[in-house]
Amino acid sequence: MRGTVLVARMDNLGDVLLAGPCVRAVAAGAERVVLLTGPRGRAAGELLPGIDEVLTWCAPWIDPEPPPVTGEDIDQLVRRLRGLSLDAALVLTSFHQSPLPLALVLRMAGVPWIGAICEDYPGSLLDLRHHVPGDPPEPVRMLSLAKEAGFSLPSEDDGGLAVREPLPPVDHLPGFEALDEGYVVVHPAASVPARQPSGARSAAMVRALQAAGRRVVVTGSPSERALTREVAGNALDLGGRTSLPELAAVLAGADVVVAPNTGTAHLAAAVGTPVVSLFAPVVPAARWAPYGVPTALLGDQHAACRDSRARICPVPGHPCLDRVPPEDVVEAVERLSRASSRRRVPR
Repeated sequence: MRGTVLVARMDNLGDVLLAGPCVRAVAAGAERVVLLTGPRGRAAGELLPGIDEVLTWCAPWIDPEPPPVTGEDIDQLVRRLRGLSLDAALVLTSFHQSPLPLALVLRMAGVPWIGAICEDYPGSLLDLRHHVPGDPPEPVRMLSLAKEAGFSLPSEDDGGLAVREPLPPVDHLPGFEALDEGYVVVHPAASVPARQPSGARSAAMVRALQAAGRRVVVTGSPSERALTREVAGNALDLGGRTSLPELAAVLAGADVVVAPNTGTAHLAAAVGTPVVSLFAPVVPAARWAPYGVPTALLGDQHAACRDSRARICPVPGHPCLDRVPPEDVVEAVERLSRASSRRRVPR
């Protein structure tokens, strides 16, 4: 199968990064690859190798703050898709999402061949209805759809996460030029509160790392500046000061990244940096833990919130993460620093 192939992943930054191996497999066998993603994932899509064009649309059945469904909006998307003269499309979804609404829109746009992982009866909406047994990591799950559709990774591609290179220089960031030795990144925030430690617990982790002799850089988005200021103390606070490519460069230079289950953890994996994963079990770590790099998983994986998909922690005191001892983070950083062997990722 060649021609122009659309790959759709409509949710967050981390989800789009995890689609990277699937995208590269499609790119190896297609003449042109278009990524369709939601506004929360676009910046990650622009970092993925193998993408020729990124198209953005907010899917009302995916986005956590969905816009209303209107005929005008759907018609506009159909016209944009029809103008791409697509030969095929792969619709990537999480296990709790349905690919069928987008498959219907793609059929309306005249896409002749559509594949997706789907448990529901698709009728004539899908040409390939793929099933994935077990609970594999999300990149493996998505790559299996590409393989079933006839796309394979090149032999030199190890199937890990990756970003486009070269990454931008970051010496201009305030305070960063002074880090002439190794450093650890602490990224305290996640997209939903249930997946991140409290600011006080993250601050304690930073203090413990500093007491152990580590230089610490705290990162976050512009909306997370208050949190990064609280967490950083006298550590270097880059909250709100980096673009996504600059953040990737900061992570690439780190010895280890400490982060909850969020896109930054997957971005660290994409640049080959080991991750101490502060993982709340509201979703399964088997699927969503950092993929393809040395990882230390911290947090009670048998807590009462397990597999609840909760956005707000349902257990008083957020014990799965706020009872992680800071010294456990220090020990995990030391262990990953000693054991790390950076792999070469495809560009």
